[in-house]
Amino acid sequence: MAKGDVESAQPIFERALAIREKALGAEHPETAIALVHLAALHESQGKAALAEAGYRRALAIREKSLGDKHHEVAESLETLSHLLQSRSDYVGAEPLVRQALAIREAALGAQHPDVAASLSDLAGVLESRGDLAGARPLLERALAIREAALGPQHPAVAGSLSNLAVLHQV
Repeated sequence: MAKGDVESAQPIFERALAIREKALGAEHPETAIALVHLAALHESQGKAALAEAGYRRALAIREKSLGDKHHEVAESLETLSHLLQSRSDYVGAEPLVRQALAIREAALGAQHPDVAASLSDLAGVLESRGDLAGARPLLERALAIREAALGPQHPAVAGSLSNLAVLHQV
């Protein structure tokens, strides 16, 4: 198999999913991981509907098996949100990002770098919807969290600065 051979990866991901479903059950968190991998492949192939179905099924499994406040649920919500954003479905993406942010704040604390990532994601959704006033404080908060948690020279801080600068240009 050559590097970048997406088509030959699909049956391998499908086999891994089938094994996990049979050995662990259709509602097991490891099955959700296999679904996410397959959905990401579908997304890279431009098969958005298949990707969305896989991400939604993985989200449902994680909510049921891990509880709706688990960090893996937040990851699933944001992954699904990113797919919707790539299709310019900001109305559909926004509640998913807000839910992921709430989970991360509750589970990790308001000053965790993962919270900063969710804040940045939400700011991106709001910016895309034209709500620059709503996006700005989220980006400022994400920057403050990253500087405090990671130090002022961390690459994630540079990313936050760039996001804020872009918003100032608009």
